[in-house]
Amino acid sequence: MNTKRKFLASALAVATLAFAGAAQAQSANETAMERIMRTKTIRIGAIAGAIPYFNKNLNTGKWEGFGPDFAEMFAARLGVKTEYLETTWGNSVLDVQTNKIDLMFGMAPTPARKEVVNFSDTLFNNTYTTVCRKGNSGKSWAELNTPASRVVVDVGSSHDQLATRVLQNASVTRLENSGAATLALSSGRADCQILVVLLAKPLLEKRPGIGAMSIPSPVETAPVSIGMRKEADDSLQKAVNAWLSDIRAKDEVRGVILGNMQKLAGVPPEAFPPEIKF
Repeated sequence: MNTKRKFLASALAVATLAFAGAAQAQSANETAMERIMRTKTIRIGAIAGAIPYFNKNLNTGKWEGFGPDFAEMFAARLGVKTEYLETTWGNSVLDVQTNKIDLMFGMAPTPARKEVVNFSDTLFNNTYTTVCRKGNSGKSWAELNTPASRVVVDVGSSHDQLATRVLQNASVTRLENSGAATLALSSGRADCQILVVLLAKPLLEKRPGIGAMSIPSPVETAPVSIGMRKEADDSLQKAVNAWLSDIRAKDEVRGVILGNMQKLAGVPPEAFPPEIKF
């Protein structure tokens, strides 16, 4: 009797392992869209304090910002719910790669990232600006491109990439992050800081005395997209792009961005000059 029980237990264990192995193989072969539709959940990367992109409301626990707003719009189109997983800008690419999250809103499609992550069409264009101390000017990139111009950027950022491309003759200082660059500007160690408009406007709203914002000519923009896992199946990418085409045709992108700028950063819509198109 004991032998029979042992045999049955062994057979059950083998069957359980086989089932688990089959389920794991199925999961490994499952596309992003298949997983989303099976679970009725889309996993979204979110970053604490990244206003106006993301912000977690400490009172309600709810994620806010135009990242979550866009995510909810897309989820509604698919008929699924959202699940937010906290990440950082630095870790978000790896989290997409390793299938921890399905979509990362607000990711810039750099050449290096395109090697490991798929991107949607452009969600919006972020315009580059300069925030300059009184007595300094950033009316054109050519005007700034002189050895006398002391420009500061955060190293490795899109601001840094732009400075490398258009300010080859300027005195460019590269610091570890945007906050350190702003400190250099406020302390007089730099004349101008390069910032995209969605960072420049909140900065000047909080610290209006730090300088004035200009949009140097010619206007330079940085495309902002949605990152997703690289896979042979492109059904998720196609679904995202079709949704993007619809909301851009309806001019809904600008409203979402400006609404969050006002709500989270205190920047009213009229603060954005007409050349800012998004």
